[in-house]
Amino acid sequence: MKTLFAGLLMTTTLAVHADEIKRVPLPNSNFPISLAVSVPPQTELLFVSGLLADVHDPKAPKDSFAAYGDTATQTTSILNKLKNVLKSQGLDLGDVVQLRVFLVGDPSKGGKLDFFGLQEGYTPFFGSAEQPKKPARTAVQVVALPLPGGLVEIEAVAARKR
Repeated sequence: MKTLFAGLLMTTTLAVHADEIKRVPLPNSNFPISLAVSVPPQTELLFVSGLLADVHDPKAPKDSFAAYGDTATQTTSILNKLKNVLKSQGLDLGDVVQLRVFLVGDPSKGGKLDFFGLQEGYTPFFGSAEQPKKPARTAVQVVALPLPGGLVEIEAVAARKR
């Protein structure tokens, strides 16, 4: 019952300020994501399809993990791509309200996802002094991505007032 009440209280709190995007921080945390993000009714949403990394090392064998880099390198590549997609739509990373991150288990880490590498590539883009806004985010491990050699795929939702 206590959890249900807290959830209702949070929903009510988010609904009260429906004139702008509200980001609910994680309690007692400086982790670079929001617990929740509320988007007002008069908002246009931009859904960005999953983005994959560009080739990092053209001398490495094509479709190898070495060709695209480690998790941190791929995350940085993808978030730079995302910046460009957003810019082409008149938006920036501060307009991102949700990210979904798909991680392949890194063979150099025994097939486990490299969450530290994700954070290393991610934190310069979100929750930093330069760009302090934090989106809601989910990160999950998947068996494979459509890009052989890909360790990371990221899709995004961005919002702007109409």
